[in-house]
Amino acid sequence: MGTLRQLRFTVLGPVRAWLGDVPLDLGPVRQQALLVALMLRPDATVSRQELLDGIWGAEPPGTGGKVIPVYVHRLRERLRAAGAQDTVISRDRGGYRFVSEGARVDTARLEEIAVEAASARASGDLRAAVDTWSHALKLFHGEPLSGLPGPFAEGERLRLTERRIALLQEKLECQLRLGRYAEAVSELSALTATHPHSESLAALLMRAMYGSGRQADALSVFTQVRGRLVDDLAVEPGEELRRVHQAVLRGDDAFLLGDAPRRAPAEAALAAAPAAPAVPSAPGHRRRNELPGDVGELTGRAQEIALLTAPYRTDAVSVLAVDGVAGVGKTALVVRAARLLQEGYPDGCLFVDLHGHSADREPPAPMRVLRRLLRAVGADDESDDLDELAASWRAATASTRSLLVLDDAVGAEQIRPLLPAGAGSRVLVTSRRRLAGLDVDQRVSLGPLDLDEAGELLARFVGDARAYQEPEAVRQLARLCDRLPLALRIAGARLQSRPMWTFEYLVARLSDDERRLGELTAEDRSVEAAFRLSYDHLPPCTQRAFRALGLSPTVEFDGLTLAAMLGWSRHETEHALESLVDASLLWQPTAGRYRLHDLVAAYARRLAAEHPAEVTAARTGVFRLYVTAARCANGYHREDPPAGPGPDFLPFADAEDAASWLDAAAGEIADVAAHAAAVGHVDEACLIADSLIDYLVREGRYHECRAVAETVLPLVEASESRLASSLRTCLGIAYGLQGDYEQAYAWLNDALAISGRSGDLREQARALGVLGTVARWAGRTSEALDRLTKVLELAGPLGDDWLVGMATCNLGAAYQQLGRYDEALEHYVCSLRLAEKIGSPRIIGKTLSHIGSLHMDRGRLAEAIGPLHRAADLAGEIGDLPQQAAILTRLGMTEEGLGNTGAALELHRRALAAIREQTNVGLEVEIRNRLGGSLLATGDLDEAREQFEAVLALSETAGSPEQLAGAIEVPGRWA
Repeated sequence: MGTLRQLRFTVLGPVRAWLGDVPLDLGPVRQQALLVALMLRPDATVSRQELLDGIWGAEPPGTGGKVIPVYVHRLRERLRAAGAQDTVISRDRGGYRFVSEGARVDTARLEEIAVEAASARASGDLRAAVDTWSHALKLFHGEPLSGLPGPFAEGERLRLTERRIALLQEKLECQLRLGRYAEAVSELSALTATHPHSESLAALLMRAMYGSGRQADALSVFTQVRGRLVDDLAVEPGEELRRVHQAVLRGDDAFLLGDAPRRAPAEAALAAAPAAPAVPSAPGHRRRNELPGDVGELTGRAQEIALLTAPYRTDAVSVLAVDGVAGVGKTALVVRAARLLQEGYPDGCLFVDLHGHSADREPPAPMRVLRRLLRAVGADDESDDLDELAASWRAATASTRSLLVLDDAVGAEQIRPLLPAGAGSRVLVTSRRRLAGLDVDQRVSLGPLDLDEAGELLARFVGDARAYQEPEAVRQLARLCDRLPLALRIAGARLQSRPMWTFEYLVARLSDDERRLGELTAEDRSVEAAFRLSYDHLPPCTQRAFRALGLSPTVEFDGLTLAAMLGWSRHETEHALESLVDASLLWQPTAGRYRLHDLVAAYARRLAAEHPAEVTAARTGVFRLYVTAARCANGYHREDPPAGPGPDFLPFADAEDAASWLDAAAGEIADVAAHAAAVGHVDEACLIADSLIDYLVREGRYHECRAVAETVLPLVEASESRLASSLRTCLGIAYGLQGDYEQAYAWLNDALAISGRSGDLREQARALGVLGTVARWAGRTSEALDRLTKVLELAGPLGDDWLVGMATCNLGAAYQQLGRYDEALEHYVCSLRLAEKIGSPRIIGKTLSHIGSLHMDRGRLAEAIGPLHRAADLAGEIGDLPQQAAILTRLGMTEEGLGNTGAALELHRRALAAIREQTNVGLEVEIRNRLGGSLLATGDLDEAREQFEAVLALSETAGSPEQLAGAIEVPGRWA
């Protein structure tokens, strides 16, 4: 067995979770609040009533405590789905318990580090105590449990905030005893601004100022705090603050500072640090160190630093290359690594800026760089021949061990002549390009900081206290800066120079996509200027591809997206994409998938706006691609084409291929229609929405079905067009699938009226077909028979075998509901024949599912197995998750009836795994009921009870009995 990845939870900021390095979605905030209410009382059983009171307080939900097992189950499902081996939430007789052995929580780590710090202080190692407390305080990332509701979370938020202040005070006390007064004054000034009535913090600040020789300022602090206490709280300062005040007045060093000297320089601690042992240099060689001071703030990057400073070969030159987008911090990283390495290179540390992307400098020729390097090591540089100079450089360095930093290279050919020859030497190269033509020992592709590190970098510029007041705005600003160090430094500098600005104010300014790049400018530093230097190095065709990618309606995309936008071949597209990856303007998160960082995308859109004809063509191409994909994935195509010509090629081999392409867009797919509408492509927006419904239904994403249709319907609401009718039919399908039959009827009757007035027989047939199906779900079987019979009358003359086949199948189901089994079977046989003729796996699977149910109704369980298994396989092949769940649980019933309890249990579990949060509540209730029955049969009473409790809670939230009726059957779409 492989090593299990550990679950990690953080609450010292927003609540987050990881399994190994993979972030987990913990669901809605109250579900998170339940987890926290257990997690912060580890290994203790918490009753359902305690959880209810702690999460909802005086306003419990209508379902009362019955909602608790639902939340617990959904939390367990999320953890299991992510790959957790065992649940960390255990059910006890009295309630639920968080099993601490199965997870790591940052509060536990905080206390472990605090104990280490206290131990270091007790042993007299104050420097180690300060460092350890600083490490503990870095675990806080904003307000603890930010955004979490409920009395329990509020109480814990206050407790953890107080704990942070207590740890800060412990650390600051040790800093004072070490004589590090300037550091303490800086931190305490910020803290007292956010805690203006804290006497203990004010006392520490007065002592730190006194130690820095600022006796008058220390006395001023007392006056200000006393004034606030008297004016705001009508109390005088307490004994501790008064004693510090008196000690400052009489100059009592012993009381205020202990053994620490007064006015000790803040650098004393650094000066006392032992120097690393130096390695002797080669005889007769003059050592030169050209490394610049640390360039900018370096936050995070521990893994990258470890790679760059790790031991490499001692018998040859090691070459390490760092690449990344402009502004990501390549130079700062390499300079920090070089400074950490410098003592190990006795013959010198050389630094050369190759100006690969400088606005005012051309990259220097290799001969010029070689002459400079030769002069740096005291060698002859008189030759005018590149090869001779390179040979002289190799000879001059052959017996040395040196470190060479080559910053901002434009290509591998610029680097090769500059490589030294001394065994054990190391070369660190930075470039915006991947430098695939350079042989290296280690490549480091540098991406943006993670969100916490980005927030920490902003806090360094603006101050912890100011950042701590607006934790969510800090995170939002970090996101808007794309977590890019250059952008973060500029934003931090703007806040630093404008103390009246809040983080929230700057977030508002940057939220406008048109203004964002302009806002990220400070004197000669500009994010846009950095990107332009990279763009200007691209050939024209790659520049065009870059501009087009800024118009992508999804964050992630593939080569087919760009091909549709530009009308290029796949080969041309792939070449352009890989060139942009090499230039660090494009990121490749997985093979074949690409994305632009947010700020890079904003820059690409700005460039594209300068070419309006390109914008129109690119957007039209990509939107038509989505229409084509959705229609192909449906397995059913209408005769009417999209407005204007379709794509010049059919990019999908079959329906499965098209569905897989849509799957890759995941949660972004429903936003494509809204994006098309927002940029004025009305026809494409409506066609995308209309075509996507079937795909979303198969995925069980009913809320998204409604959202996408409701987004674009206003664009055609007043018209009598086919789309005005079709989109209403789509809404009828979505509402019907969620059990809201009255709303479904309203939309479908509107659709029928519009198609009737326009004379569109096919849309009339579609609307009637869905009305008949909804009537059957609602138990109005006679109405269903009437509606579905009319569908056959309309669709037959149209020659539409798909509509006829689906109507025939649903007529069979209506007869089955009435107990007229022979007539039902006749219709199923006819439906199967038509489905096989047109090659529709959807209708085949749906019909086989009904045939299996018919055998079950007749008590012929063994005969039901075959059709149901085939139907389940077909539902899986076409990705129809709700249909697959319904069929699997029917199979489970059949196996249970045949006495195969183990097989039944497995099938019900598979059915539940196919359920999504948007799935019809009734279907979930039915599956859980059946799973609970199977668990009872196997003697697993605890889990059976858990399932039945979830059923009760879900039943009360369903809204009406109609929403539960007939839920076990999930229909195919009337497309």
